[in-house]
Amino acid sequence: MDPVPTGGARARARLAAAVSTAVLTVLLGLCGAVILGLVHQQTGSDGFLVGLGLAVLPVPLLLAAFRWLDRAAPTPRRHLLFAFGWGACAATLVAITVNGFVTEWLASSLLPRAPDRADALGTTLVAPVVEETAKAGAVLLLYLHRPRDFGGVVHGVVTGGVAATGFAFTENVLYLGRAFGDDLAFGHFGLESSTLGTFFQRAVMAPLAHPLFTVLVGMGFGAAALVARRRRALRTALPLLGLAAAVTLHAVWNGAASRTMWVFLAVYGLFMVPVLGLVVWAVVRARRRVLLTVRATLPQYAAAGWLAAPEPSALACPRTRALAREVARRWYGRRAARAVAEYQRAAVCLALLRARAERGAPPPGFLVHERDLLRTLWHRRPLASPATTTAARSVPRAARR
Repeated sequence: MDPVPTGGARARARLAAAVSTAVLTVLLGLCGAVILGLVHQQTGSDGFLVGLGLAVLPVPLLLAAFRWLDRAAPTPRRHLLFAFGWGACAATLVAITVNGFVTEWLASSLLPRAPDRADALGTTLVAPVVEETAKAGAVLLLYLHRPRDFGGVVHGVVTGGVAATGFAFTENVLYLGRAFGDDLAFGHFGLESSTLGTFFQRAVMAPLAHPLFTVLVGMGFGAAALVARRRRALRTALPLLGLAAAVTLHAVWNGAASRTMWVFLAVYGLFMVPVLGLVVWAVVRARRRVLLTVRATLPQYAAAGWLAAPEPSALACPRTRALAREVARRWYGRRAARAVAEYQRAAVCLALLRARAERGAPPPGFLVHERDLLRTLWHRRPLASPATTTAARSVPRAARR
């Protein structure tokens, strides 16, 4: 049985968490400052501003999609901020530095007489490995250091997708800024504009490209989190398989983009779109499975007296959860709504934690974490339980499935 931490141990743990958060924030800030300088150097001031303005357009839509997915089992907001910052700052800095170094080495050492071939190899073979490994760093760090909050495939997909959205944002600033600089240099405007073509390709036709690749990595880590801890080989193999799939898909995409327009459109329509549809289908099924797990697991806590009888099915429905927060806000204000949100997140985490333990895959400190979540339920229950029960009565049972 896990030891119960003393007050001093809890204080030391909170201090260590605060120090690590501060250090990580400073490091990401430094990476952001460096990548900002590199992008500005390659685009110029005008190109940077135009690229920034255009690159930000698809970001809210992508984040909204991942937040919808995340509603099934909410990820702590600080983890999402870390993932986006990692992708936008650290991963892009690693990618620009390593891709440039390896491509120059190929051109100078292995292919001195064929620089175009060196660029093609760098784009098709080197960049997918470097970029997907760099983006996967955010998922890996949360998987290793925040295993309690990494409850399965949905958490992996959301983390990977948000990290890739940050990466794509910074990369789009660079590409769109360069394109605008070329347009200014050669006097291209209107339909002949490189900026328009780049924006159409990256933000209209393929805004999900980078998220799609890294979602595969997140699925691998999320599946590994659900595997029994004694099956170490499988827990190691699943993230590696996800990374291999992401690198392969990325290489196919880059290879098609470097060919003729007809080749690119054929690969886009006959391969990438079906793969995207298959991944979306799998992710939506995983989201539904999370809600079914919550509905099936929480009744045992209700039987023990931690929840009221109507609450398990209500907490397994995002629509009912949202209504409960709205009820609390109308009754007692925004602080009450936040308290209900904490109650809901604790209940969902409790259900997923118990389900993982029953599968033989409990995270480290399972019993301590379970007690912490039960303590949160107990403290928030006087306010949150009536709001949740009221919401459950307002939403028909059939609508909660």
